[in-house]
Amino acid sequence: MRRNKILSLLLLVMLLGALVLVPAATAQEGEAAEGETTEVAAEPATNPLTPLGINTGFLIAQIVNFLLIFLLLRSMLWKPLTNMLDQRSAKIQKGLEDASAAANARHNAETEAEKILSAARADAAREIEAARGRGEEVAKQVVTEANQAAERIRTEARARGEEERNKQLAEMRSQVANISVAVAQRLIGDNLDGNRQSALINDFFSKTPEAAKAMRGSSVEVISAMPLSDDEQAKVKNETGADNVTFSVDPNILGGLVIRSADRVVDGSVRSGLNELAARLR
Repeated sequence: MRRNKILSLLLLVMLLGALVLVPAATAQEGEAAEGETTEVAAEPATNPLTPLGINTGFLIAQIVNFLLIFLLLRSMLWKPLTNMLDQRSAKIQKGLEDASAAANARHNAETEAEKILSAARADAAREIEAARGRGEEVAKQVVTEANQAAERIRTEARARGEEERNKQLAEMRSQVANISVAVAQRLIGDNLDGNRQSALINDFFSKTPEAAKAMRGSSVEVISAMPLSDDEQAKVKNETGADNVTFSVDPNILGGLVIRSADRVVDGSVRSGLNELAARLR
């Protein structure tokens, strides 16, 4: 940088010297030319530029001045200007590269953000679907539990109703027995003692059909018109010989027992006898 300044100063001094010395030399040459005009006029011209009216010294001075000005402008103006333009171009190029890199980084960031958002949406959709599935499962479970509870309530209600019916039928059994005994006495014209009366009533409601005896090794259901007492149930179990015996009540059979196993049904009910009698009377 310092060297460029020194060179610029030297060129400036040379330019100033040329501007001072060349006009002086030109003036002296002009005076000498005027003094020798008479002598030269007699002689032929040796400088080809003289007939054209061009002063050789002045022309040389102008050329030197042009070169000096050119070099001075080149060193002091052109190079700094081109350097400044190059620096400006490099700065602009770097700015463009930085802007391009920033744009690429932004695009990559937006792409990555979009991927993250897409993944988050997919996770949210899966969670919602899973929650919906869990909600449906919970709803089904609630409905199932409600149905089971309703079925338990119905079963308990049926059991309580059957228990209450059996209780009422048990209370009515003595009344039915007294009415039956009274009717029998009127029909046969004879009084029945207590033991005979009890035996007739027990046989009417709890007599085991002959075909149902000795049904060993099977599970059977015993249906009676009235609830059987514990002694009557024990007697029926002993006579059937079944391993598993369940008892139920159906007043529609009127009397007697209906014994049902997996492969057999023995109907010793009064209703069955009445149906057979009605069929014969037809």
